[in-house]
Amino acid sequence: MARTAIEAQDGLRDRFELCGLGFRYPAGLAGRAASTRSAKSSVSAARQGATPGTSHADDIRSMTSRTPPSTSTTPLRIVRPGRVGYSDALVLQREAAASLRAGTGPETLFLLEHPPVVTLGRRARDDGHLLFSREQLEERGFDVVETDRGGDVTYHGPGQIVGYPILDLRRRQSGPRDHLRYMEEVLIGVLHDEYGIDAFRDPEHTGVWTKLGKIAAMGIRVSAGVSLHGFALNVARDLAGFNVIVPCGISGRAVANMADLLGETPSINDVMDHLEDAFRRTSP
Repeated sequence: MARTAIEAQDGLRDRFELCGLGFRYPAGLAGRAASTRSAKSSVSAARQGATPGTSHADDIRSMTSRTPPSTSTTPLRIVRPGRVGYSDALVLQREAAASLRAGTGPETLFLLEHPPVVTLGRRARDDGHLLFSREQLEERGFDVVETDRGGDVTYHGPGQIVGYPILDLRRRQSGPRDHLRYMEEVLIGVLHDEYGIDAFRDPEHTGVWTKLGKIAAMGIRVSAGVSLHGFALNVARDLAGFNVIVPCGISGRAVANMADLLGETPSINDVMDHLEDAFRRTSP
């Protein structure tokens, strides 16, 4: 992408998309991703409980992230903190993004799970796509959070891997739509190469799809050239939380998961290992 185009996007400051229209993947990224996704990471995920008197976000900041030697001039830091509340994870994203913009921190990929939460993007309409009131959802054990990403309503919960790539899109010469296509390519590659799942794009809706329905949703915010938010990949069968919303505001389309497609539930840690490896190896 030409520098002038990047500057024009940054002049808008914030760009958003969730479950929106699909776009053609930029030439070059697909080949780069396909040629680099084969090695498997064997290190298990780091876990740490909350410390009395501190927030979970405070505990996560003190964790040692896994950053093995890399040929990249800007290694991708990986943080895998386990199950983290949505608000705590948002704090971590914003701090990582601020450090990246200031030149004091690296690009970071958070891979984690959330407790049950319904998040409302800037296009969300309570009356249309929430099937219960906020009070009813909270009584059923769901947090309800308004967030600064674009798009409509979605659900996060146990059995789903949420990835937040905090990346310098200006350095990568990439725009918001390119970034969405990049994440789609990485997930499609992991599902196909590691698990034999036939995953693909939908020409009208952002995300990753299979014969059983949508297996991964995506929503981002780009601010001052740095990406926040990311993707949610459905791994386990027990994702009943989707029954309280119209996912992404798309009526009549099913939600899929890896367990139904494989006949068994893969290890969350193993799937995270493959995602970590794929994102690290496709980082410039």
